[in-house]
Amino acid sequence: MTFIKIPNVAGVFYPDEAETLRQIVRESMSISAAYDILPEALIVPHAGYRYSGEVAGAAYAYVKNGREIFKRVLILGTPHRVYFPGIAASSAAYFETPLGNVQVDIDAVKTLCATGTVKTLDAAFEEEHSIEVQLPFLQEALDDFKIVPLLIGPGAPEEVCRVIEQLKQNGGLLIITSSDLSHFLNDSEARVLDAQTSEMIEQLAFEDLDSKRACGVCAIRGLLCYARKYGMKVQTVQLANSGETSGELFRVVGYGAYVITKE
Repeated sequence: MTFIKIPNVAGVFYPDEAETLRQIVRESMSISAAYDILPEALIVPHAGYRYSGEVAGAAYAYVKNGREIFKRVLILGTPHRVYFPGIAASSAAYFETPLGNVQVDIDAVKTLCATGTVKTLDAAFEEEHSIEVQLPFLQEALDDFKIVPLLIGPGAPEEVCRVIEQLKQNGGLLIITSSDLSHFLNDSEARVLDAQTSEMIEQLAFEDLDSKRACGVCAIRGLLCYARKYGMKVQTVQLANSGETSGELFRVVGYGAYVITKE
């Protein structure tokens, strides 16, 4: 029996009506001009589209240049509900969104699990949103692709690096790291901390990052470990926080969009 990961985010993190959702995604990606740069990877937020959609869209605008190139997308998500060490995969064959089903690269998942680095842990995906909020952007930016959805718990950044290396062998891979930045500081404090975090990310200083700076710090560390090893560079595309939308500046969540490219 084919297992389809049914969304738990539609109507909460983004609209559950397909055309409304598609229009929001298109508008978010059109805020940035078309770029000639083809990214190796993105770091993008995973909050509700009302708060972080424009920030994510500013990074996904770069992906449209690879519409015919990117055939697989590795999504490094952040577990919010279930604690586990290491890297977890889902047994789902598809993830469902209002824009349709997104096929999982089952063969790639099985190969990763066979190495022992990745384990199947469906419970971690049941109430999770960090992967699902990325899918409508990918559905709009790319034509024909499969995903390798992973959740990254505490562990060595080198383990994530090795997963990326293994998947990179076949080419056509885009890497998405799903993470928000600071949590529940006031607006002024958040802007200072998020700017510092962005500088660390640009410097590929993954050893200096901690969970106070980003909820998906384990995924970011792994990506930056890979980026440093292969001489890549990071560009900050946009920074914002929830207070800019909600008006509640005493307790905000920070959002950043980053593009990782070859030198």
